Amino acid sequence: MSRMRYGLRRWAGLGVVGLLTGPVQAEEVSLDEISVTSDKPARRFGEAAAGGAAPPDGILPVVADRFATVTVVTGRELARSQPTSLGEALFDKPGLSATTFAPGSASRPIVRGLDNHRVRILENGTGVQDMSDLGEDHAVPINPLINDRIEVIRGPAGLRYGSQAVGGVVSVENNRIPTAIPAGGVAGRVTTGLSAVDNGRNVAATVDAGHGNVAVHADAFKSAADDYNTPLGIQRNSFNRSQGGAIGTSYLFERGFVGLSFSHFDSVYGIPGIGSAAQRTRLDPTQDKLQARGEIRPLDGPVAAIRFWAGGSNYRHNEFGTTPSGVEEIAAVFKNRAAEGRIELDHVPVETAFGTLSGQLGFQAERRKLRISGAEGGLLRPTDTRVQAAYLFEELALGGGLRLQAAGRIEGNRVAGTQALFPADFLPEGPGDEPMESRRTRRFAPKSASFGALQDLPHGFVVSLTGSYVERAPTSLELFSRGPHEASATFEIGDPNLRLERARTVELGFRRAEGPFRLDATGYVTRYTGFVYKRLTGFTCGDAFDSCGIGGGDLRQVVYSQAGATFTGAEIGSQIDLVPVGNGFAGISAQYDFVRAQFDDGSFVPRIPPHRVGGGVFLRADGWTAQVTLLHAFAQTQTALLETPTPGYNDLKAEIAYSRPLDPAVYGMSEVTLGLRGTNLLDDVIRNAASFRKDEVVLPGRNVRLFLTARF
Repeated sequence: MSRMRYGLRRWAGLGVVGLLTGPVQAEEVSLDEISVTSDKPARRFGEAAAGGAAPPDGILPVVADRFATVTVVTGRELARSQPTSLGEALFDKPGLSATTFAPGSASRPIVRGLDNHRVRILENGTGVQDMSDLGEDHAVPINPLINDRIEVIRGPAGLRYGSQAVGGVVSVENNRIPTAIPAGGVAGRVTTGLSAVDNGRNVAATVDAGHGNVAVHADAFKSAADDYNTPLGIQRNSFNRSQGGAIGTSYLFERGFVGLSFSHFDSVYGIPGIGSAAQRTRLDPTQDKLQARGEIRPLDGPVAAIRFWAGGSNYRHNEFGTTPSGVEEIAAVFKNRAAEGRIELDHVPVETAFGTLSGQLGFQAERRKLRISGAEGGLLRPTDTRVQAAYLFEELALGGGLRLQAAGRIEGNRVAGTQALFPADFLPEGPGDEPMESRRTRRFAPKSASFGALQDLPHGFVVSLTGSYVERAPTSLELFSRGPHEASATFEIGDPNLRLERARTVELGFRRAEGPFRLDATGYVTRYTGFVYKRLTGFTCGDAFDSCGIGGGDLRQVVYSQAGATFTGAEIGSQIDLVPVGNGFAGISAQYDFVRAQFDDGSFVPRIPPHRVGGGVFLRADGWTAQVTLLHAFAQTQTALLETPTPGYNDLKAEIAYSRPLDPAVYGMSEVTLGLRGTNLLDDVIRNAASFRKDEVVLPGRNVRLFLTARF
């Protein structure tokens, strides 16, 4: 056992309960010494991710010793790929996809075929508090370039964040609330890049500094891109612009810290597609957010640690474009005010006759107020959603590499809004026929539980088996939608009588994180009762219900409905080092994933990603990183009613980069990385089967990106 000093740096966005850093410098405010084996970070109960130092460039990040399935995108990978949306950053990872409604801007992550209200997005431990879950045309107000890490968590760990995370949690970490003082007092990085397919320009900078007990952070970013090119020509109205930044500070003391940050985001982007391009439909989201975070570890008593997260924000966007007469107008205004708080308490480990028992108790509260105005009263009347919850995690280490985990959560959900009563066939009786409306409040008490077992195997392999039962309360949009959504070209109708959605999941994982062969493989089956989905009726509408019918307008009528469904899938990623080269290796990689989602009547769930298989070769040695990969997506023919099949595609990518350490005293920088990255090098026509607009919107064609990152 070696003894090392560790600073207080925890991946709080994932509710990580352990201390997950490398050694700190002498001037850093440190906590008490803890014992670790070799140089691996200490692992504590409930961790959803590996944390600690990022793996070297080219290494497949595998989180092997966790009950959850975790996909990691490191800050270095983000600096090379330079995505401008979370969906773009995760699109080709096993088990993940994206909505790509407006590629490069409005592209929300899809996890195992699930999106919107079943995938929760967090920033530094609290919800992103945007409106991207209300429509595929809404962007997530996060620029990935300033993030240190993106992690996607599936499985029981999602219970910590609520029933809206039944599909998974996408957590971004960006140190806006600093938890340590960097070596030398100041550290930072600048990342910039240019892309050919859309004349894209990106730049982002972060600075961390501190002295004594005070740490500060600042960051800023700016991205811009014109309409991108495709093998079929220019995708009109696909431009995007975004900018923003943040400032934060923390006070560090002997056994904890407390910090605060303020951030701003604003953007404008176009919605591609035949009708929206003709009308030059655009959105301009802005958000101001305040976040707080802290931790204290008492010296004595039954509580080992107390930590909290809190956040509040104001979000707004306009949906505007030109009328057939050429007059620009605002079609709708979306406003969201949200606040969230969470507190967790770890009890001290308890030695039992069976092994060491560790645990965590948490409490959470949220409030969200939505207001949408627009044509004929808009998509949704004002709503007020309140959530209170309590959850408990317990882990028992039995010895011999076997660990058991159990978790439970109970919520109280109150959703107040205005219900609209539509005819059973969703057709008007004639002109002027509009649904009757009345105020209504729905209350739900979702309950969730999970159990898991994890066993260490010889040669570094780990196997896990988990089972979970999750209840999800319908959202205000699913309950009370009642009108047009111009940007997505839909007329959406909610069901105020929706029941709880129930999901039962069994998941088997097999992983290896270290050595020349690295593997991350998971298979799962989820059985849904009362699965809520958007059902196309085949009718179209104008801005008012009395226009709905066959050929009734430009908006597709969508009805929120419930049915039993079964999701079956697998996701596999692997890497093997084959040939020593310099101080590194050359090797091969492979991946495969699929989701099969079917209703009880034998029909298929709409907009499910296709089977995908891929692989390639890589090199990492002497500062060089290079790779060539090919990802093949099969044709998606398992389509829902009124949904068209999607042809398959091949996405060939190549990358080469060189990183050189420098003497800061001479160059003012500690490292510089320069590289080129090519995507869709075959210039294939790529349509996303999970997109509402796959028949109108093609993803970008052949692209070459030049990128540069400097660290100091």
